[in-house]
Amino acid sequence: MLRIENLSVTVSGKEVLTDVNLEIKKGQKLALFGPNGSGKTSLLMAIMGFSGYKVTRGNIIFRGKRINDLSIDERARSGIGIMFQRPPAIRGIKIRQMVEIIKQGDFNRDKEVGELNLKELLERDINLGLSGGELKRSELLQLLACSPGLSLFDEPESGVDLENIVLVGKIMNRILNKHEDNTGLIITHTGYIFNYVKPDEGCVLVGGRLHCRGDPKRILETIKEHGYEWCTTCEGEELKRRSHKPGK
Repeated sequence: MLRIENLSVTVSGKEVLTDVNLEIKKGQKLALFGPNGSGKTSLLMAIMGFSGYKVTRGNIIFRGKRINDLSIDERARSGIGIMFQRPPAIRGIKIRQMVEIIKQGDFNRDKEVGELNLKELLERDINLGLSGGELKRSELLQLLACSPGLSLFDEPESGVDLENIVLVGKIMNRILNKHEDNTGLIITHTGYIFNYVKPDEGCVLVGGRLHCRGDPKRILETIKEHGYEWCTTCEGEELKRRSHKPGK
């Protein structure tokens, strides 16, 4: 589904990702861990094609096609969707209007709006003045409307109370399991989302480089015990070998 080859990315002239190699197979769910400033969000932004994230080396291949030169909307139309950690506010465009613009497939707006408890927010400007839980629910509605084959989630549990995280997890599962080929890349610091969404594998991004691909719960436990830097050592690479599970 997604293959990243020797990817290096700069932001404002500073390299934030260095020779990243990553493959996520169809139907696979991958958790991505890493400290603040390690390049996790930059990776998602580069995959999505946002300006300011300049690919200086390497390839991003989606469904067998190199997409480095595609615009954001072309990538979205090809089947890539994103849920931001801190989505930007857009004045002058209502949530209802955005959903109508981007909807694809068999999306049922009224049904999804009801489940996400967003009926009263449809006439609000996108993300303007919304609470943390409202932001996440609005993002999920837009992601559902896109019906993506590849979903990118940037810290979905961040800034969400316990009641909303249950709903976030439920809808994420719906998105990821709507079709057997649906694929996901999930950034998390805490792993709370694992109570609702079960990733197949995890990996660690430190200093713009990937390390320690393997069982996500074991990786998270190791990070809590030893810290992120341990994942870059020989012992961390041994964890990768001992906990690795073949992809689907």
